[in-house]
Amino acid sequence: MTVRVGVIGAGWIGKEHIRRLTDTITGARVTAVTDIDAARAAEAAPVGARVLPDGASVVAADDVDAVLVTSWGPTHAEHVLNAIAAGKPVFCEKPLATTAEDCLKIIEAEQAHGRRLVQVGFMRRYDAGYRQMKQVIESGRIGEPLIVHCAHRNPTVPESYTSAMAALDTAVHEVDVLRWLLDDEIVSTQVVTPRATGKRFEHLRDPQIMLFETAKGVRIDLEVFVNCQYGYDIQCEAVGEEGLVRLPDPAAVGVRSAGQHSTEVLTDWVGRFADAFDTEFREWIAAVDAGNEPTGPSAWDGYAATVITSATVEALESGRVIATDLKPRPTFYGGIA
Repeated sequence: MTVRVGVIGAGWIGKEHIRRLTDTITGARVTAVTDIDAARAAEAAPVGARVLPDGASVVAADDVDAVLVTSWGPTHAEHVLNAIAAGKPVFCEKPLATTAEDCLKIIEAEQAHGRRLVQVGFMRRYDAGYRQMKQVIESGRIGEPLIVHCAHRNPTVPESYTSAMAALDTAVHEVDVLRWLLDDEIVSTQVVTPRATGKRFEHLRDPQIMLFETAKGVRIDLEVFVNCQYGYDIQCEAVGEEGLVRLPDPAAVGVRSAGQHSTEVLTDWVGRFADAFDTEFREWIAAVDAGNEPTGPSAWDGYAATVITSATVEALESGRVIATDLKPRPTFYGGIA
């Protein structure tokens, strides 16, 4: 069977996922596309796909088996709720919703439906390096995790990037993948701002150091530095009672020349996580095709990420340690994190 996918939102990430579903992933076909800019939707739609007027039309279409939401963040909740009401699997790029209240509406609707339909687009869980780290942690080879050190560095960001986006758009990926890696929940957050880089726009607080504590007492420090200049650099190291495990850098050849030994540093997240995106969609399409519930990040994970990153923004603005105050996790979603 071919899974027929309707896409809501044809901006950059929407176009990239349409390309992925059309040219890279087997077993899927994009049959409908919509965007607030109809011309953009028409440009993004592959041969044979219809351009529809709005998200509700995509969800309701008879030739759409599953829905992909890649529209503007504040519209996500509406489209995801429509998909649940229609009983159709829905893949929603982060954020699941921009408020905890909307996330909880989605969780309640999904539970009322009786089975999982929602997957949230946190692709790091599909990265080979992070998956290897999780295998090591779960095997007990490093003992109980005690500390995690992370860095998320971008060469530069546009002037429209705000200090709050360091948590909401950047650190949100670490928040999700660390909850998953540790199978533990983040219970508090704090932000420390060191000396600011002169390479930033004046309004931006950069870098930021985010400090998280988990329910089991693991301490996490995350450096978010979005004007580091030299490249796109993702680092993660978990320290346990009996050893440590470190995220590998992307494979790169070593070059010896002019008295130096160098390796290339990637400059954007697209190249760094291209394989993870492919794996993410390959596994999602396979689950939909088999009639199974999605196995990736759930609506609960989307809710947790929204609550924790919102608390981190509050911590930045207030200078205080902020409790995340997550609701109790429903048994419907299993596990700890």
